Amino acid sequence: MGKTITEKIFDAHLIDKPDQAVNVLKLDRVFCHEITTPIGINDLISRGKDRVFDPDKIKVVIDHVTPAKDSKTAMQGKVLREWAKRNNIKDFFDIGRNGVCHAIFPEKGFVRPGFTIIMGDSHTCTHGAFGAFAAGIGTTDLEVGILKGVCAFKTPQTIKLEIDGQLKPGVYSKDIILHIISLLTVSGATNRIIEFTGPVVDSMSMEARMTLCNMAIEAGGTCGICYPDMTTVDYLWDYIKDEFKTKDNALNNYSKWISDEDAEYDKTVNIDVTDLEPAATYGYKPDEVKSVREMQGTKVDQVYIGSCTNGRIEDLRIAARVLKGKKISNFVRGIVSPATPKIYEQALDEGIIKVFTEAGFCVTNPTCGACLGMSNGVLAEGEVCASTTNRNFNGRMGKGGMVHLMSPATAAATAVSGYIVNSELYKG
Repeated sequence: MGKTITEKIFDAHLIDKPDQAVNVLKLDRVFCHEITTPIGINDLISRGKDRVFDPDKIKVVIDHVTPAKDSKTAMQGKVLREWAKRNNIKDFFDIGRNGVCHAIFPEKGFVRPGFTIIMGDSHTCTHGAFGAFAAGIGTTDLEVGILKGVCAFKTPQTIKLEIDGQLKPGVYSKDIILHIISLLTVSGATNRIIEFTGPVVDSMSMEARMTLCNMAIEAGGTCGICYPDMTTVDYLWDYIKDEFKTKDNALNNYSKWISDEDAEYDKTVNIDVTDLEPAATYGYKPDEVKSVREMQGTKVDQVYIGSCTNGRIEDLRIAARVLKGKKISNFVRGIVSPATPKIYEQALDEGIIKVFTEAGFCVTNPTCGACLGMSNGVLAEGEVCASTTNRNFNGRMGKGGMVHLMSPATAAATAVSGYIVNSELYKG
């Protein structure tokens, strides 16, 4: 019997199997940020274990509240900063050089096909877009990972999603993943890997694949994962060109991380996206999804474009196409946060930042702040936000606030109209 990509990764990293259902894996990367890691750091210090398994395999960023908004968040940054210095962690991205973790780490070439990656952040599943097994974990597992470079996982079961058809203009990967979550429900992939396959995924950019995998967790998935291909190689080439003579050599090597044709799945779901419309959430769960057409006319107070889901250059380009030459509604606050300094610079060079500012958007530094209601765009009670982020939980962006998740194109069009509406890019 053949194996899935995840089973192959598990086999290649297996150190111990204390139980038939438990696998202790060697880790290739441990990612850290200032919200969840300081708790683990302080606990390790209290146990006399202030050390790391390999400083070169630990990557650290301050991204959730940056710059610090108060003494508490300043202390979180201080703990992380001093820990990285004590343990000689060179890849530490402090204020001014930092970006949203799940955007800056791939951008720096830290993610590779076949890798095992953990982080104390649920959206670590984003990195599965590269053909890696990447999972968000709790504090105890994070401490073990930092100290020993290992983590225990249950034997993986995989849901295979075959995405076929031809997307209409103005329909994007964000619309696809919202549709998928509505089909699977928020618990439909619990303790499962979601394997995204099919011609639609094959034709996607790395940015679009990261959007798909980023929201696998919203269906309960441990990780979302795609097969590595030439698109993956092209994205990583600047970081891997010394390892391989040619891109074809790299592709041949990475092709071992593709599921076998006779691999066994928990279930296979076929989705044809030919008739898919732009989508948006309407309630307080990510599986509460309607078409934008059904949501049209819903008034909003704020529009947010950014996050680890849709703050990359491709996302900003799409939004700028909608906004160019237009002004946002006088009744709407528009906020855009490019996910990394590199993305910010690209947007600046391409005139995208100017498009946003001329339209009336506030452009902020890279940060996760608004997404989890901590800074840079917190909602007041009763306010509504059209957002390109990944969670619409009750109070997620501020106590008593409502979040409607959508694509950058829909968010930009909504900012202009003042209510939810399809963008002119959609040709239904």
